[in-house]
Amino acid sequence: MRDDAPDVRFQQLQRQLPFVGLAVSLVLALALGPHTAAHMAQACGLSVATALWLSFMHVPYPAPEGQRARAVVFVAGLLVLIAALVTLSPLFGFFGFTGYLQVALLPRPLWAPAVAVNAALMATTQVGGVANLHGGTLGVYAGLVVVNVVFAGVITYQGIEEDQRSRRRAETIGELAEANRRLRETMQENAGLHAQLVTQAREAGVLDERQRMAGEIHDTLAQGLTGIVTQLEAAERFDADPVRRARHRELARTLARDSLAEARRSVQALRPGPLDQAAHLPGALDDLARRWSRTSGVTVRVEVTGSPVPLPPPVEVALFRTAQEGLANIAKHAAASRAGLTLSYTHEVVMLDVLDDGTGFDSAPAADSYGLTAMRRRLHQVGGSLEIETAPGDGTALSASVPATTQTPAHPAAGDA
Repeated sequence: MRDDAPDVRFQQLQRQLPFVGLAVSLVLALALGPHTAAHMAQACGLSVATALWLSFMHVPYPAPEGQRARAVVFVAGLLVLIAALVTLSPLFGFFGFTGYLQVALLPRPLWAPAVAVNAALMATTQVGGVANLHGGTLGVYAGLVVVNVVFAGVITYQGIEEDQRSRRRAETIGELAEANRRLRETMQENAGLHAQLVTQAREAGVLDERQRMAGEIHDTLAQGLTGIVTQLEAAERFDADPVRRARHRELARTLARDSLAEARRSVQALRPGPLDQAAHLPGALDDLARRWSRTSGVTVRVEVTGSPVPLPPPVEVALFRTAQEGLANIAKHAAASRAGLTLSYTHEVVMLDVLDDGTGFDSAPAADSYGLTAMRRRLHQVGGSLEIETAPGDGTALSASVPATTQTPAHPAAGDA
């Protein structure tokens, strides 16, 4: 899960900026002279040689394990070429400063020598070229070397160190995420560390408000309206049977009232109504199954195994919405005669299975459907996962699992007593 964007940006800078500096320096050297054939030929020849060296000997950052020796050769050759260029004309200092960008490719012990060499070459351009290195200018040159070493060295060292710290942090985050995945799979008994990592995963996966509202609309209004349309269509089919027509219309009114209440609760970010009305999740699932069976006409069995424990509200909401969406999909697509909800409590995980004996489907094309994506997203927010077992003609089994992190009772603060 490492973010490689900083590395990519530095690679682009390290790769492109030297060519820009070389082009600018060559143009200035040719324009400002001396305008002799020998000088112009040397400037062009050394520039072409430097461009070829940059193109064919360049090593990407950070230097791969098998190319560290090549990186040393590349930087050493580049410094030699910079020395030749600034000796020919101090105007090539516009290119020479890019040598600092290549220091990061070297092993750490070579950083200081490389910075010092590049600083000495840049000081040469700052005193007007090699021709001015005599008499009192040598003292100025020495001072410029020291200044360049200090400033360029500090900036180079800080840049490299910060980049390495960023990459180490990214690697640490990636390692923690991988450790979290392994802990979820193996369910090791180290509950303290496991709970901490699950919390990190939950915090990292929290969706923004727009995603929450989209999911709530799908789970409440969309499903409610689908049920209302179904009941009204059923009522139209029984125009000759006033009793059955009235029953379907009453079910439509009930669905409309329930959907309106759930929509208001969604806007206020409250728990689904059945979860607030029931003592625990098992009771809410019983109520959901009864209401769904009454409107769909499909028999549904609810079974709870293990010892039910109170779960954090986000976990119960995720499991409840999974059951709700699973049953809605059965009513819309499965053509099932029976369905089942099984809630299983263990020491490590809580599992919810939504089963039906319907037509099934090809899980590959359906994997990206909004309903399944919303279920996976909700479960991922609480450190859980979703598995689907289905095939055309063989029914469907949805299996959701979340860590069995029990709810911690709230302790009122002193000011709230």
